[in-house]
Amino acid sequence: MHIVVCIKQVPDSSQIRVHPVTNTIMRQGVPAVVNPYDLFALEEALRLKDLHGAHVTVLCMGPPQAEAALRKAISFGADDAILVTDRAFAGSDTLATSFALGSAIRQIDRNMAVDVVFCGKQTIDGDTAQVGPGIAKRLDLQLLTYVAQVDSVDPEQRQIVVQRRAEGGVQVLQTRLPCLITMLEGTNEMRFASQAGIFRAARHPLKVWDKTAAGIEDPAKVGLKGSPTVVSKVFAPKPKTAKAEIVTCESNTPKDLAVTLIAKLMTQNPQLESAIGQSAR
Repeated sequence: MHIVVCIKQVPDSSQIRVHPVTNTIMRQGVPAVVNPYDLFALEEALRLKDLHGAHVTVLCMGPPQAEAALRKAISFGADDAILVTDRAFAGSDTLATSFALGSAIRQIDRNMAVDVVFCGKQTIDGDTAQVGPGIAKRLDLQLLTYVAQVDSVDPEQRQIVVQRRAEGGVQVLQTRLPCLITMLEGTNEMRFASQAGIFRAARHPLKVWDKTAAGIEDPAKVGLKGSPTVVSKVFAPKPKTAKAEIVTCESNTPKDLAVTLIAKLMTQNPQLESAIGQSAR
């Protein structure tokens, strides 16, 4: 069984700043990390490797410095790593990114058939959750989103059973392989890299593909040319200036607290009482 895990190197969201004049994200001096959601996908792929002896290939599209993210994945236990990097990919939105990654996975499949593609549900810098489904659409893969648990995989019968988080509860789905899975956060816990794994990652010969090696036949579909999305403005939320108000009451019983809070709300919002009365009719 061959599993491909798509990961992305992203700026640490806890240290991102927005330029006050240009309204663009200031990436200089911000440390880069592996997208946290992708780590859940990687751990699930490694769990299937432990169970079925699968071959795990990690794929990343990004600048040359994204090599660090791939070596980290190798240290955890991935077997192979491919960095898709080219100036032609600069400025890619989710549409162009899914096209480039889909083309790279198609190239990987020609050398070793791909059974499962794992992605995190979204990235912390874009938060669109569009790349995974976009790849599945381009490669005609069965799509399983917001997966909370992989129950079983049968490589011989070409079937997989997963639990998918839905608004009404949990869906248990069975589908055929090959498929693409986007993993939810909190579904597993990333293992620690062993000392042997760290040494192996340091000397592992990463594959670096440009647009030609990745199978990009039409350069107009990647980078800015292939990205119809236009970001007009990026801004940071303004800090709230209002301070928290302390409300006191005679006792700490739930009834007295509720009465005091409701009376306070009605006093501050006179129109609220009439609105509630109209909605109750």
